[in-house]
This record gives sequence, structure tokens and C-alpha cells, in this order.
Amino acid sequence: MVDALPGETPAPGFGPYHDGVADQGREILNRFYDPVSVTTPDGADPEVDGDVIQLGPLTVGHLTFAGSVTVVAPKADAYHLNLPTAGRVRAVRDGREVTATPAAAVTFRPGDQVHLRHEAQSAGIDVRIEPWALESELATLLGHPVDGPIDLPPAFDLTAGPAQSWSRLVRLLHEELDHESSLIHQPLIAEQLCSSVLSGLLLSVPHPYHEELVTPGGTGPPRAIRRALTAIGDEPERSFAVSDLAAVAGISVRSLQEGFRRHVGCTPMAYLQQVRLDRSHEALRQGGPARLTVAEVANRWGFAHLGRFASAYRARFGESPSETLRSSSG
Repeated sequence: MVDALPGETPAPGFGPYHDGVADQGREILNRFYDPVSVTTPDGADPEVDGDVIQLGPLTVGHLTFAGSVTVVAPKADAYHLNLPTAGRVRAVRDGREVTATPAAAVTFRPGDQVHLRHEAQSAGIDVRIEPWALESELATLLGHPVDGPIDLPPAFDLTAGPAQSWSRLVRLLHEELDHESSLIHQPLIAEQLCSSVLSGLLLSVPHPYHEELVTPGGTGPPRAIRRALTAIGDEPERSFAVSDLAAVAGISVRSLQEGFRRHVGCTPMAYLQQVRLDRSHEALRQGGPARLTVAEVANRWGFAHLGRFASAYRARFGESPSETLRSSSG
């Protein structure tokens, strides 16, 4: 379960990364997406060229394949969407084949095996979204926690409706790569664009929460509760007391607690702990035993007692923090 408001969006990291050398093409895929194998029918080096931009948890890259190339990742660790701009891409998801063209995109969820076969002279925009970011964006829009991963459809139409508008927004990000003076290099604009891409995707494609998301008259948390949620999301490591959050919200402690119970489904302190645990989980999953320790992560996200942290962590994720760290991708 992921709770509303992911908190601080990492400062936008930018390519543009551009190199047409075959080995560097592999580096683009492995550095900015998932660890993958890249093969060709004749065993020759794949010719992959690309440029990539990162806006915090959002990665948008335009990749070109001179010859036929198969890209396989045993297990995706993020949401991936492929929007061809030329040629076709055949994908396999959930055991069945789907085809991406300039008129249709394909998607993969965290945990899916990624299998893509790019035609010769094909090109496309590849979008990667960190799980916590998309799931937290959805929770924020709905005003209550959600269960992830979000079940995005294997493929969706790009020729009409909100999805067509969303694809134009994604293409705009790619086009801005060529302009050094682009506003996307301004952190404030970058964060807003990132949020727009995430919320736009959630509003554009079918998923279990879509009907609730687009139903007119849906009520999210009132403004005062949203202020408290934002404060927690921005600084979950801060030693908030209930009175601190009530002051941020501009209401009484009793009203804050009642508002959280009604609109969030838990107490303010329980929500704060859930957000801290989610951040800790993401840090451990991305870290690596050689780079950090469980104690460092616990302290970073406001857990002063390591034993209580480990107990709460296991209850939420079904494994100990050290187990997550040992199996991490860092």
C-alpha cells in the first residue's frame, strides 16, 4: 500500500545523454532503465542510439534501433511505457503478444518480465516511472491510500481522447531536449511537468482506480487536511508531533485527527509512519549493502529505535530491512 503524497521529488537529473556507439546504446538501456539483455538475430552488436532526460522519478528517452533488436529484462523494477515514433515493437506481457505502433503504446508494471522486439529502423519514446511516484500521485489524486502496483493495461490507443493528449505531453518533453534554454531545466517547472505526466497517465488509461478518479463530484481531503499531508510528504523525516501538523493545517488537534480518520483512513502519526516506511523501503531497495546500512536508512527517515523500525518494516513489507538491502539493485 502506498499513501498519498510521495514527498520531496528528487532534484531533476538531466541528460541529454546521446551516443550512437553500440556499447553506449546498451549503456543507455542499463543506466536509465532496467538491467537488460540486448540481442540481434545475427548476433552482431546492436546499433542503438538515444537521448534521455530525467525529471526526478520520471525518465523519458527517445531510442532508435538501426537493426532488429530484442530487449529483455527478467523483472521490471518500475513502470515502463513504450510509444513508437516509427516502425513497430512487438511486446510480450502476461504471456501474450501485443504490438506497439505510433498509434498504440505498450506498458509493463513493476515485477513484469519485459520482452520487446524492435523492428529494424524503428524508434520510440520509452518512459520509466518509479513505482512510489506513480502510486503516490494516484493516492494524492484520490485522497486515500492505494494498493500497488497499479494494473495498467498491456496496450492502449494513442489516436484519440486523453491518451492522445498525454502522448503529446510526453513528446513535448523529448522535443525540449534540443533547447538549452528550455524551462524544463528549471526545477519548479520540471516538478510540475513530472506531476502532469504522472497524473495525465492515470487519467488517460484504464486501471482499477480510473472510474473513481474521473467520477464527477468525488471528494478528496479538505484543504486543511491536504496541507498536513503535504507537510508530511515534503519532510517525513521531520520529528512532527500531532500539534505541529494541526498548526500546519490551521485547525485543532481534534479536528485534524477526525479529518485524517475520515479522509485518509488512519491517524496522522500512523500515516507519517507509513510514509517513512515507504521511503525507507525505496532507499533500501535501491541502495546496496556496500553503499549504506539499515541503521543509516532508519535514521535518515526519522526512526530513532532500530528494533521498532525493523518490526514495523517487516509487518508492512513481509521481510526485514536487511533482507531488502541484500537483494537491492544498488
